[in-house]
Amino acid sequence: MPAVDPDLVELLVCPSCHGAIEYKERRNLIICTACGLHYPVRDGIPIMLVDEASRPEPKKGQRSS
Repeated sequence: MPAVDPDLVELLVCPSCHGAIEYKERRNLIICTACGLHYPVRDGIPIMLVDEASRPEPKKGQRSS
């Protein structure tokens, strides 16, 4: 799987809340550090669409909002 260009990652923000993102190359995910949405990466292309995003499952013992 091709990685996302680091220069592109520097420019990206969450389209939902405009928060900063983290690129998780091994998981093929871009994660918003503010709202927690997970955006998929397909063939090295970040899919930064809110409709394509998912929320992580709450960890055991945590309540969902």
